Amino acid sequence: MISVQHLGKRYGDVIAIDDINFTVNKGEVLAFLGPNGAGKTTTMRILTCFMPATSGTATIAGHDIFEEPMEVKRRIGYLPETPPLYPEMTVIEYLRFVAKIKGLSKTEQKKGLISAIEKTGLTEVSKRLIGNLSKGFRQRVGLAQALIHNPDVLILDEPTVGLDPRQIIEIRELIKQLAGEHTIILSTHILPEATAVSKKVVIINRGRIVAVDSQEHLSSQVRKSEKISLRIRRGSSDTAHKIQSIDGVIRVTAQAESDEDESSFIVESDLGQDIRERVSKTVVEEGWGLLEMKPLVLSLEEVFLQLTTEEQGISPEDSADLGTPSSSDTSQETTA
Repeated sequence: MISVQHLGKRYGDVIAIDDINFTVNKGEVLAFLGPNGAGKTTTMRILTCFMPATSGTATIAGHDIFEEPMEVKRRIGYLPETPPLYPEMTVIEYLRFVAKIKGLSKTEQKKGLISAIEKTGLTEVSKRLIGNLSKGFRQRVGLAQALIHNPDVLILDEPTVGLDPRQIIEIRELIKQLAGEHTIILSTHILPEATAVSKKVVIINRGRIVAVDSQEHLSSQVRKSEKISLRIRRGSSDTAHKIQSIDGVIRVTAQAESDEDESSFIVESDLGQDIRERVSKTVVEEGWGLLEMKPLVLSLEEVFLQLTTEEQGISPEDSADLGTPSSSDTSQETTA
């Protein structure tokens, strides 16, 4: 559905994006993830034919963004970071206006208006002035204008910026409902956003793509060892030493105790080594009382930090000082 090949954008000597490549299949949701200034919005603007690229090419629904920009625009619904709303219009007036601009027939306008309002949950506020709506509802109106012509592709640039936690959840749920029926690219710098709405992730940093894969595969590529979390009922001073002696174990780290009657450890082995059976056998034979044993997977935050900080020449140890974006970054405004 979407194919991007060697896409680049320069402003004089400044490189905004450099040799970008990725694909998105029909009905898929792709999270386009990166820190502020990484090149996400530039890429979105090129794909929506808002600005030209310096090099490379891209096709959307089989149409080239350079050779057939009008055909591409007909198949895209675009929600920019700041939705193009008119506060003096009512919701329904604005959506009718957008439908006319998009060249829909009267029949298509009516059908698209009803569908967009229902999908975005705007029925109760359809006759209210946009300027009197909460930030969350204004974002829904922006999403409705992107949906009104029933596009094949939705491109959403930071769709939850400025929303409170409840509004963020509502918009994320709405995006998940639209998946399958529409192919979606979601641009965001908020890491929980990516895991909440998509399975496939593109990580961009300083204008270059550093990873394209599912979160699970990215985690397996980045991590240096296999880790399991082990919690037992009865431990002793030599428990860690005995676990360390198990075949395949390369490191054992005791965890801070939350319960004086329990002991917890992180047990590491080489990549591809599954030591759970041997560890559980030892726990049972020693009579330690197995409470929990589970594999540990790197979170998207950890993958993101490792990929972006290593590319910039920052050691993983120093990256802890950088912090990671979180949903709390967008919790500035409450519902009106």
